[in-house]
Amino acid sequence: MERSYQLGDFLLQSGIVMPDAKLSYAVHGELNDACDNVIVYPTWATGRHSANEVFVGPGRALDPQRYFIVIPDMFTNGLSTSPSTCSPPLDGPRFPLVTAYDNVRAQHQLLVEHLGVTRIQLAIGFSMSGQQAFHWGAHYPDLVARICSICGSAKTATHNWVYLSAMQAVMESADGWDAGECRKWPPSLLRAVVRFAMTMLFSQDWYRAETFKLAGASSAEAFITGGEALLADWVPMDFYHQLSTWMAADVSDHPTFGGNLEKALGAIHSRALVMPCDTDMYFRMEDNEREVAQMPNAELRVIHSMWGHAAGFPGQNPDDDLFVDTAVKEFLGD
Repeated sequence: MERSYQLGDFLLQSGIVMPDAKLSYAVHGELNDACDNVIVYPTWATGRHSANEVFVGPGRALDPQRYFIVIPDMFTNGLSTSPSTCSPPLDGPRFPLVTAYDNVRAQHQLLVEHLGVTRIQLAIGFSMSGQQAFHWGAHYPDLVARICSICGSAKTATHNWVYLSAMQAVMESADGWDAGECRKWPPSLLRAVVRFAMTMLFSQDWYRAETFKLAGASSAEAFITGGEALLADWVPMDFYHQLSTWMAADVSDHPTFGGNLEKALGAIHSRALVMPCDTDMYFRMEDNEREVAQMPNAELRVIHSMWGHAAGFPGQNPDDDLFVDTAVKEFLGD
């Protein structure tokens, strides 16, 4: 069920106040009397709460018959407050940077102040929402029993940042970008951005094996062109600012940790399951290995798959979905 929570004037990490902020979210299952059967599962880049629902269902790890599952929409995704919906003077390209920490603090307000949650059994996420899971563990360790990051990281790696910066530069230089006021995709810009994304979403091995044919595409060209539907209904300025959130993700970027990543990771006392894919080009397994080594109660479980970043993307590959679902079930003690 889709819902909306009014945050009011929301103070961002930058010190800027976002006026009349709103958090869109969906819930599955029922909150128990103790208000402690909760799983929070935020959205990721290009994601809205409906995409997360593929991973939710009876008999799954995220079982609505056992858990109260809350799926908050990330700021900038067009449903929660975004450049395309924010009130002046922060609308459009004037929209401020919203960090992963800002998203998690808004989610905390939703869960604790609005829904009355007393305990979170699991904060879980894929990609950008996997980054948010690390933030949940570091900033609210007494509230969260477990965190799980699937193809995500505690801090956006430098190579990842460079790639995202290049994508933003392409957007900025495109005809029709209109200094960031762009509300509809110029066809050439949509084509370029999707090609950038598809370059990194799947691995070299995946393309070499022509796995795109499983999707009914006769060629890589046909597959990539079909992928334009993923972003076609997005407002370009929203997507651009979502990339900024991704680029800025750093669990240690907070006065509590003073930019010390080792200190931030060491503060995650919740049980942690970190699940990289060994062919992911966005979030490298080696970065997760370093992160897990600095966390006191963490396990690394690698998804061995040629599907790259998409191995953790719910609904892309049944074998990877089963592997992830089984691991999360075990992690929850089912």
